[in-house]
Amino acid sequence: METLTVSQKMTQAKDFLPINGTDYIEFYVGNAKQSAHYYKTAFGFQSLAYAGPETGVRDRASYVLQQGKIRLVLTTALNSKSPIAEHVKLHGDGVKILALWVDDAYKAFEETTSRGGKVYMEPTTITDEHGEVRMSGIYTYGETIHIFVERKNYNGLFLPGYKQWNSNYNPKDTGLLYVDHCVGNVGWGRMNPTMKWYEDVMGFVNILSFDDKQINTEYSALMSKVMSNGNGYVKFPINEPAEGKKKSQIEEYLDFYEGEGVQHIAVATKDIVKTVRELKARGVEFLDAPPAAYYEDMTNRVGKIDEDIAPLHELGILVDRDEEGYLLQIFTKPVEDRPTLFFEIIERKGAQSFGAGNFKALFESIEREQAKRGNL
Repeated sequence: METLTVSQKMTQAKDFLPINGTDYIEFYVGNAKQSAHYYKTAFGFQSLAYAGPETGVRDRASYVLQQGKIRLVLTTALNSKSPIAEHVKLHGDGVKILALWVDDAYKAFEETTSRGGKVYMEPTTITDEHGEVRMSGIYTYGETIHIFVERKNYNGLFLPGYKQWNSNYNPKDTGLLYVDHCVGNVGWGRMNPTMKWYEDVMGFVNILSFDDKQINTEYSALMSKVMSNGNGYVKFPINEPAEGKKKSQIEEYLDFYEGEGVQHIAVATKDIVKTVRELKARGVEFLDAPPAAYYEDMTNRVGKIDEDIAPLHELGILVDRDEEGYLLQIFTKPVEDRPTLFFEIIERKGAQSFGAGNFKALFESIEREQAKRGNL
């Protein structure tokens, strides 16, 4: 039987929940003002909108940043009794909401809850002078939330309740364009049930699967399944630990996040060399580059590519090929003191996969960082 490409597998997704892309990603953090400064300075995000006491919100402050089509919302509690403060106390800074842009938020709620989705937000319409936004929400793995956002009758900056955030400090962007995928880490034995949840509740399809024979090093292993909606605009790989000689990166995450959650956010660029140079110049730390042999053998392994290999070697950028093309990728170190959330920078040259050929080099680099922390 002929093997389907990743793009062909996407078309098998059910279409009861059309999704136009990632609307925003909301972090719960200990100090949103300082976090916003970090993402502006280091990653080149721009000030967009703000909600807090000055806008009539009494329990939290939220700063909205944008670069390309990526919107980050950084939210902090204004009192110790807030559920936001409890979330940060347990997990540290991390992703709470993966918001999805839909045509009909009420229908999305009806479709997903009727298939077993646990209610987080009942269908709600919020309004201001710029129109209305309809929203609803359900829980996914751990305490992570999917909010469905319908914007077709709204012309404001972000959402009702937010005002324009004017700032004299807006560093130049770094070429980040859109959210390519978001990866979740789940506990032992939880990958397949989470995959089935995405199939049954969201209508997603499993486009790629990797077991512990494919993702392993001398010391540790993990398993992963990639879930995608039909148009491929939203992809959620799900990782689970596997047995190994020592603690895997997934186990380390689960220990320090104290539960399941978003492991990393992959953001796309059209010039990864330029973007990574700029990010490094601004202080973003990346995992160590693989050995020189990785680059010496690159042409034999992935074939001809458009880029010069020397700058890829210099910056530690990884390359992999699938049947639809190739991709370039690199991973930051965790962006907080807890070794939890990190970012991936990715440039796709046709490839729709996730760099399986780089798994060994990548995870050995992660293990070196784990060993420094005493967590391997």
